[in-house]
Amino acid sequence: MPLLEVRELQRPALGPLGFSVERGACVFVTGPSGAGKTLLLRALADLDPHDGEVLLDGEPQASVPPAQWRRRVAYLPAEPVWWGTRVDELLPPGLTDADLDALGLDPALRASAPERLSSGESQRLALLRLLPLSPRLLLLDEPSANLDADNTARLEALLTRRREADGLSLLWVSHDDAQRRRLADDTLRLAAGRLAP
Repeated sequence: MPLLEVRELQRPALGPLGFSVERGACVFVTGPSGAGKTLLLRALADLDPHDGEVLLDGEPQASVPPAQWRRRVAYLPAEPVWWGTRVDELLPPGLTDADLDALGLDPALRASAPERLSSGESQRLALLRLLPLSPRLLLLDEPSANLDADNTARLEALLTRRREADGLSLLWVSHDDAQRRRLADDTLRLAAGRLAP
């Protein structure tokens, strides 16, 4: 049984879509801007209403409380939103300086105000907030779009380790074809809200 099954998923400007993601797989979602990639991730994360069925390990999204679903199917948006006065107030307990360093983040960021973070720092810190939830599926909306080559390599290595160690599945939106060739087990191509051949 696939980890994720999507059946006739539809919402304005998207679908109907049907596909599956195997446990431990990395599936890239590609397509031009405005094709519906972020709309798809938001529907899978149960953030936006939609028609059709989404199942995780055979369990329908509609039968799981939204907060519980979002721990299993975690969404990393392209532009995370932060509240609070210091970054360290927002980080999970037990996050070490080594965890920050693994993604090329300076531990001094802990004392920063969230609004002072760059887009790349904000997204990497948001990823470090999601991983302790031990999601089964991670929905990634262009997680390396604001990163240089070294930090992109760090991000890819961390997520690859989690796939291998924990069987984490990834649904990864990207415009980077070289990255897709490096990492993807499969690719979903969206065009005008539909799956393209």
